Amino acid sequence: MAEISLLRKVTHAPRHRAEGRSPGLSNTTREALWGYFFIAPWIIGFLLFSLGPILATMYLSLTHYDVVSAPRWAGLDNFSRMFFEDKEYWKTLAVTVEYSAIRVPLCIAVGLVLAMLINTQARGISIFRLALYLPAIVPLVAASILWLWLLNPQYGFINPTLRDTFGVIAPNWLRDENFALLAIISLSVWQIGHTMMIFLAGLQEIPRELYEAAELDGASAFQKTRFVTLSMLTPTIYFNLIIGIINSFQAFAAVFILTRGGPANETMVYIMYLYRRGIEYLEMGYASTMALVLVAIILSLTILIMKTSDKWVNYDRV
Repeated sequence: MAEISLLRKVTHAPRHRAEGRSPGLSNTTREALWGYFFIAPWIIGFLLFSLGPILATMYLSLTHYDVVSAPRWAGLDNFSRMFFEDKEYWKTLAVTVEYSAIRVPLCIAVGLVLAMLINTQARGISIFRLALYLPAIVPLVAASILWLWLLNPQYGFINPTLRDTFGVIAPNWLRDENFALLAIISLSVWQIGHTMMIFLAGLQEIPRELYEAAELDGASAFQKTRFVTLSMLTPTIYFNLIIGIINSFQAFAAVFILTRGGPANETMVYIMYLYRRGIEYLEMGYASTMALVLVAIILSLTILIMKTSDKWVNYDRV
């Protein structure tokens, strides 16, 4: 009888015990819950500080809102005003395009040349790399204040040096309509360290065998640069091109500190004009419309570059 009772207990035991499993949540469910727990801070931050402002901007772009009173529904009035009535907007967009058209190729070219110069194992090259990279870690506000002093016509460094050393009477860089935008671009070129280091990383990934094969074929230094270096660096150029365009269309701090959009709106870039409309004039609805259009412009340019990248970007690696 004792054997029969024991057999019944064994055969009627819960399946999870027979299988050696503990009751409760499965391992997969536990892992999923822990995963959600660890990413919860990011999700909360995204909802509060990214998705929330995006949805608010989309709503405000369809309203007249001056911060003081409640938003009033405007429909597409802000878009109509921006595209068909606001001549300053088109001037601003033209300045931004000009700024980007000069800054992006110049930064890519200078960054590439500097990277090629420091792409060597010579003794002490680390010091030069550090010296060239240091300006990139200077906060943009501090760098802008430094530039404000350097380019000051009375007590700055550039103008007195040009006058006393070379006898050249330099212009008031930040107040001259012909030079103000170039002066701001020069600050970006000075802080070229990030672009330079990205190019340096790309150069160091190019296999030496390609250069050796080119030398055996009798290629000159120019041909090796053209057909080996630049060809293998196209993914890096592609990356820096997209980042450069995005940063150029988002330029604000340097313009705000150096010129505030002057003289005669010759440096009134997109974000500076958006700031003026939204913060100074309290036209938050109109500023929200400008922000959405800016996102559309940057997204369109990025997609265009991505679609055409297959024709000139080389992803082959030996």
